[in-house]
Amino acid sequence: MTFDKSKFITDSFKESSEIKLKTLDACFEDIIKASEIIVDCIKNGGKLMLCGNGGSAADAQHIATEFMVRLSHDVKRPAIGAIALSTDSSNITAGGNDIGFENIFSRNVEGIGRKGDVLIGISTSGNSGNVIKALEKAKEMGIKTICFLGGSGGKMKDKCEVLIVVPSSNVQRIQESHITIGHILCEITERELY
Repeated sequence: MTFDKSKFITDSFKESSEIKLKTLDACFEDIIKASEIIVDCIKNGGKLMLCGNGGSAADAQHIATEFMVRLSHDVKRPAIGAIALSTDSSNITAGGNDIGFENIFSRNVEGIGRKGDVLIGISTSGNSGNVIKALEKAKEMGIKTICFLGGSGGKMKDKCEVLIVVPSSNVQRIQESHITIGHILCEITERELY
């Protein structure tokens, strides 16, 4: 049997669209809650911290950049304080070597997080140990938490104030939906505040 790339492309686009529509139905209220927490945080001088591993680290960086620089080119606004905790290679490698990989994000939350900030944890499985520890540290410090997850939500579902769980077990589709959700949250923040 030969691989039918034309069918694969068509099926991938259809599946991505279907998962996004299912996510809209399943997560609408949670996205509203997350937007309210983020807008309130920024309005009161707080910042966003984002973390994840692998593709989710890239998503954290992408979303943080949209907040910091801008997403909507028709909205003239100042920077919105946001940082991906996975972007400093010296910090991550020193932390992984000296205090353990499971502590790299919680150490950064401890160092730069303040009450009134928001931590966004991103994990397709919901089982990333270092993100779980960061969420626990955030809770200890009075930092609000939002999670972008997939499937069943994994171990992180009990660690977040607001859960946005993409109803899929396909990692690619979950990540595509996470970026869509991040864009929506950024654009809501830009339009409500500026």
